[in-house]
Amino acid sequence: MKRKGLAEKVVNQMFDHDEFSKWLGIERVEVNDGRCVLRMKIRNEMLNGFGIAHGGITYSLADSALAFASNSHGRKSVSVETSISHLVSLKEGDVITAEAKEVNLSNKIGVYNITVTNQENKTVALFKGTVYRTSKEWFPEDVTDE
Repeated sequence: MKRKGLAEKVVNQMFDHDEFSKWLGIERVEVNDGRCVLRMKIRNEMLNGFGIAHGGITYSLADSALAFASNSHGRKSVSVETSISHLVSLKEGDVITAEAKEVNLSNKIGVYNITVTNQENKTVALFKGTVYRTSKEWFPEDVTDE
C-alpha cells in the first residue's frame, strides 16, 4: 500500500472510533506520514468560567493531531509525555488549527511538535508530544517493504 494511503487509512480507522474528537468537531485537513493538520471551531460549551476556551480544548485538539501523526506510519503508537504552553486565549467562534510535525522517529520513540494557530494565523499554543511506538501494526496485511 502506498504510504499516504496507509496514513489516511489508519487515521480514518482511528477517527471512526474516536467519539471525543467527533464531539470536538474536528475536521481533518491533511494527513501524511508523520504529519497531521486538524481544525475546529470553539463552541459555547467549551468555555470556562472566565468566558474563554478551557485549556483542555486546545490541548485535546493538539493531542488528537499527535495521535494521528504518530500512528500515520501504520504502527500503533501511544503518548508517554506531553506538554503545552498556552500563549493566547480563545473565545467562542474562534477557529483553531493544529499542525503536527514529526521531529524525530526511531524504532520505539517518536517526538512531535504541534503548533496551534487561530483564524488569523496567530500562534495560540505550542504542544510537544513523545510517543511509544509498539510493534503492533494497524493493518498487518498492508505492510510492505517500501
